[in-house]
Amino acid sequence: MLHNQKIKDLPKIERPREKLIQYGPTRLSNTELLAILLRSGKKGENVVDLANKILKKYKAENLPNLTYQELKDFSGLGPAKACEIIACFELGKRLLKDKIAGLYLKPEDVWKELKDIRDHKKEHFVIFYLDSRNQEIKREIISVGSLNANLVHPREVFEPAVKNLAAQIILAHNHPSGDPEPSEDDLEINKRLVEAGRILGIEVIDHIVVVKSGFFSFKDKGII
Repeated sequence: MLHNQKIKDLPKIERPREKLIQYGPTRLSNTELLAILLRSGKKGENVVDLANKILKKYKAENLPNLTYQELKDFSGLGPAKACEIIACFELGKRLLKDKIAGLYLKPEDVWKELKDIRDHKKEHFVIFYLDSRNQEIKREIISVGSLNANLVHPREVFEPAVKNLAAQIILAHNHPSGDPEPSEDDLEINKRLVEAGRILGIEVIDHIVVVKSGFFSFKDKGII
C-alpha cells in the first residue's frame, strides 16, 4: 500500500471495511482490524498506515493492555479513539473471561463432552469443528435418528467446516443400545466422510461412538 494514499482512493477490495463485509473478519490482518476501529487517520497519513505504526510500536499482543494515557498521547489518536480502543478490548476480555476453548487430544475428551447424549434414546450425530491446534471452533448436531448414508450427507458435514475455516473435524455419535461397537452403516458413513474430507483438505481425525459406559474410537482401532 502506498503511504499517504487515501482509503477512498484504494480499490474497494483493499479497503478494510469492504474486505470484512466480503470475506469476514478472519481474512483481515491485525492492521486492517485496528484500522476499522480507528475509522480515520490523520493529516497526511491514512488510517491503515496509522494502525500499522501503532502495532509496530506496541505489538499486537500488548494492545489490549495499553493505558488510556499511552494511547491518547500517540500521534493521530487522541482521547476519543483511545477510549474506543480501550472499550473494545475491555468488552472482549469480559465476554471471553469464562470461555475456555475446548481442546480435544484424546477420544476420552470427546466422550466427557458428550455426556448429554451418551444414553439418549435416539442416535445423535455430532461434529466437532477444530482449528489446527485441536481447539474447538464450534460443534453441531448434524442429524437425530437412526444413522444411514442418506441421513448423514457430506454436504451437511463439511459446509460448516468450510464456512468456519476448520482445519480438521471429529465425528461422534451415540448408540442407544449401549454397545459402542460400530455397525455396518457406521463404517460406511465413516468411509464416505473421510474420503470427502480428503478431497476438501479437511482431515477427519477421529470418529467416536459414545455410550454411557465408554466409547469406541475409530482412530485407536486403526479404522481412520
